[in-house]
Amino acid sequence: MRIGLLTEGGYPYATGESGRWCERLVRGLGQHRFDLYALGPAGTPQPLPPHARVARTADLGGPDAAPAASGAWSPCAPRASRRAYGRHERRRFTEAYHRLATGLCAEDGEGEGGSGETPFADGLYALAELARERGGLPGALRSDDAVRALEAACRAPGARRGAAAAGLPDHLAFAEHLERALRPLSLDWYGDDALGAADLCHAAAGGTTALPGLLAKRFFGTPLLVTEYGVPLRAHYLSAAGTDRSAPLRALLAALHGRLAGEIYRQAALLTPGNAHARRWQEKCGADRARIRTVHPGMAAERFAEVGEDEASGDPATLVWVGRVEPAKDLIGLLHAFAEIRARQPDARLRIVAVPEREPGGGAYLTYCKGLAAQLFPDEAPGAHAVGENPVAFEELGGPEAPTLEDTYASGALVVMSSLVEGFPASLVEAMFCARATVSTDVGAVVEIIGGTGLVVPPRNPRALADACLALLRDPERRHRLGAAARARALELFTVEQNLAAFRGIYLELLSHAPVRHRPGDGVPFAHPAEAHVPGSWAHKTVTAGTGAPDA
Repeated sequence: MRIGLLTEGGYPYATGESGRWCERLVRGLGQHRFDLYALGPAGTPQPLPPHARVARTADLGGPDAAPAASGAWSPCAPRASRRAYGRHERRRFTEAYHRLATGLCAEDGEGEGGSGETPFADGLYALAELARERGGLPGALRSDDAVRALEAACRAPGARRGAAAAGLPDHLAFAEHLERALRPLSLDWYGDDALGAADLCHAAAGGTTALPGLLAKRFFGTPLLVTEYGVPLRAHYLSAAGTDRSAPLRALLAALHGRLAGEIYRQAALLTPGNAHARRWQEKCGADRARIRTVHPGMAAERFAEVGEDEASGDPATLVWVGRVEPAKDLIGLLHAFAEIRARQPDARLRIVAVPEREPGGGAYLTYCKGLAAQLFPDEAPGAHAVGENPVAFEELGGPEAPTLEDTYASGALVVMSSLVEGFPASLVEAMFCARATVSTDVGAVVEIIGGTGLVVPPRNPRALADACLALLRDPERRHRLGAAARARALELFTVEQNLAAFRGIYLELLSHAPVRHRPGDGVPFAHPAEAHVPGSWAHKTVTAGTGAPDA
């Protein structure tokens, strides 16, 4: 089977959890052929197995993006087939764009378009058809026609209140965002030698990443499989990037993400969220429950085997926290909880092991937390001639104190998570592989991951977090029992093997339900009688048309 794997900002050009998951999928399912379609900046790809290749790349990041590889596209490098629109094409574009904008601005957006679809979907597919016929949408999405159509849709009767309140600056800003989101419509991926040759399109994320797969289904009937470990709509709501935007602009952007997600969910042959938390978001966006199947992400368990088999390792009075240091992790609440733990168990210690920060300016929150820890826990010394030491240690993963994740988890008896917002926290699964008992806040997919193998407390409640940690620190037998159960649960649900087995079955299931497609150059079944392949002089005689009998 030929799989068109759609990725964005990850495999095969970048590392990270998304890239690692795609790599495990491609290498683990060697019986299939993978054609990689990567959205995002290109560079030197990771080594690929023989059954995988980079089919197309496209950098959609900004107006000055340049082609990244053969078959790549960028707004500043139009294809040779593109030409300026004439009057007829401009009218088609304006009508399609207005239908799409009407679907975004309408209160419910569920009215029928000209083809029985929602106005948003009707306009989206009309724009895609135009882009395919005329070689893309060169500048049309940023034209005055687009802004005027958007303004008319916002002021039309029945428009949502947020859209009706938008002014010209909001229209211009939203037209720019919409142009960036619809750039995949102008890609040269929709031919018989590209996505048209795929038996199945598998999008490694929703939103813009899945848009080429949505169009492949529209143009060729190719089944679309969408895997989401994080929901783009949820990420949009939680993003701090748009805090300075006006309320009407935020309403329009939320409508864009919501309508696009809803159309992708309606057209996908199957949705595979990574957890029940993502599944609930998909259902709220209109996904059919019958076409949703939860497939937990597969994580490598072998590296944690040695630690997991030694349940008694680790300092019995040390708590370990691992993750990115950011406000959503609520390290301030964790430090206040640890202050109460220290008041009731003076020998307790806390290790905060931070994943290296890649974004500039991301260390401000860490600096604040270090200052708070210095105020809450002055350096203590066992005697008058000893050097004082703080019971809270801030370390960086990969440093001398915490060279690897295995060493980090092995150093403590209890792993704690204090987050306010989470999706699928991989650190909890890693701790479970290491047979460590956990205390976590009830956010995201935590309860689904932990099951009954750890303690869960409400977020923003330092006292409850402290009580749960103390309960396990003072009861080693219970702590070891929960750790063993956690490891057994993780090995059953969250390994690479179970993930590959699930997708192996899903691929075959979707292919069995898809209609047979004949591509140019493929042989037509039963075009020649079976006797024509049997050795013998009579087999070379011509067959009379319509009779099936050889000529005398």
